Amino acid sequence: MSRSDQPAVAGPPATASRPSHPVDLRAVVKDYLTDAGAFRALDGVSMTVESGQFVAVVGKSGCGKSTLLNMMTGIDRPTAGEVWVAGTEVSRLSERAMAGWRGANVGVIFQFFQLLPTLSVIENVMLPMDFAGRGTTRDRRDRALQLLEQVEMLDQADKLPLSTSGGQQQRVAIARALANDAPVLVADEPTGNLDSVTADAVFELFDGLARSGKTVIMVTHDTELAARTDRVIHMADGRIVDGPDGLDRHVP
Repeated sequence: MSRSDQPAVAGPPATASRPSHPVDLRAVVKDYLTDAGAFRALDGVSMTVESGQFVAVVGKSGCGKSTLLNMMTGIDRPTAGEVWVAGTEVSRLSERAMAGWRGANVGVIFQFFQLLPTLSVIENVMLPMDFAGRGTTRDRRDRALQLLEQVEMLDQADKLPLSTSGGQQQRVAIARALANDAPVLVADEPTGNLDSVTADAVFELFDGLARSGKTVIMVTHDTELAARTDRVIHMADGRIVDGPDGLDRHVP
């Protein structure tokens, strides 16, 4: 059952004003040069996402889902168009400014966890706070412990990541993404390597974060999980598609 009946947005705003939405993409194009020639990964994508909304992005491999997330996180830059996240036009930031902005505004959760194997679970969670210079070492450790408790990993705090299961590592990755209290969480296939029971638990964690006010955007191939989110964005050939008007649909 959807928690939101907010309408989809058909195109970019008439003016380049500062957006009120946490995520606002305006006619975004992304072209890559390949050995076979130019390839358009995103073809004029415009969309907004509201605060507290849990959104699933679905589509076949190669349709542009991961590229879309890379635009939102500043991992990649658009060829044309505007990408606004948390009130900042991300595409205009320098590389140096981008790192600081990302640490404060976007939590990124990767499909393969990307935990540092030589650091303990709690040290992995503290790492974003260390980079941001947030509080004292004691403050950072206390927050990391609170986050690990939130994701039910407190008893694994001093273990190395590889001594925990895949589902446990994903929970640690979520705690790490929450470390700096970013308003936007972006997850690329976060349940793709998990069994169905663990995937459901991770989904419920995301759902709870959205209910607390976070904006959660999840790329997934799991259509059953996607159908339980507030909104499903369907992508094909670098575009948002579905229905005769080409708009994404909210889940009824």
